[in-house]
Amino acid sequence: MILILGVTSSGKGRLAFDLAETIGAEIISVDSMKVYRRMDIGTAKPPEEARRRVKYHLIDIVEPSDSFSVWLFLDAALADIAQIKRSDTPVIAVGGTALYVKALLFGLFEGPGTDAQVREEIKARAEAEGLEKLHEELSVIDPAAAERISPNDARRIIRAIEVYQLTGKPISSLQQQFDSGEPLHNWTIIGLRREKTDASGRINRRVKKMLAEGLVDEVKGLLAEDEPLSKQAKSAIGYAEIIKYLNGNVSLDDATELIKKNTRRLAKHQRTWFKNFRNVNWLDIEEDEPQERIFNRAKTLLKEVR
Repeated sequence: MILILGVTSSGKGRLAFDLAETIGAEIISVDSMKVYRRMDIGTAKPPEEARRRVKYHLIDIVEPSDSFSVWLFLDAALADIAQIKRSDTPVIAVGGTALYVKALLFGLFEGPGTDAQVREEIKARAEAEGLEKLHEELSVIDPAAAERISPNDARRIIRAIEVYQLTGKPISSLQQQFDSGEPLHNWTIIGLRREKTDASGRINRRVKKMLAEGLVDEVKGLLAEDEPLSKQAKSAIGYAEIIKYLNGNVSLDDATELIKKNTRRLAKHQRTWFKNFRNVNWLDIEEDEPQERIFNRAKTLLKEVR
């Protein structure tokens, strides 16, 4: 069982495909947006040709109007992994959605139960004082959690403060205890790592390619559907910015720059997460390194660590 991780545009999808075709594996997509049907260009799904040659799981499994969560992902992923293993077929998981990768490795941290009164009091404070104020408070009681949680993520900020009030302990410390457990499966983990300037250049080129392939028309089509896009689908990088453009809030050039900027921010967030993952066999990829060489280095690494 092989897990390939890396920030967006690092080349992990291509490596996963090459390895899967070589060893006859099936691929588990660990991506929170590739699950949505008809959201193809902006999520950089593998092309149809690749999907005809290798079997992919957890791609195109829900409608864009549906909500999706890490809990639903983990249930589906574990069921598909069990099915693949029953046929004695190798499994390759690949993705950059850090929370989903973590769930696949260790399961999900539930923490203490909720307290309706405490939660309502925190929500009331968020409305009265503003979310920024609560995030500042979280920075004092749990700096590690505050660094990982966006100042705009009301649900996670409220939950982190709730856990602290209920237990007297930072949620990050409880999560560290949970993370020290054993992985759910015996994964061999390969991480692809690039210099930031190289990664940023690849992101910029990918965004340009998405626009050329018809991202604007893809978003127009989604917005024209009978069922409205779910909150998750609307907030996906690439889609949120084009929706702003179609609503007349920004120019197409500005929307394009926003996609690049937000994707670079996502990559930074992914680096922070992946830095803390244990037992990752990192491959440092050179700029313009041929795909064949990356593939051969990965095969050599797999032989060495097994």
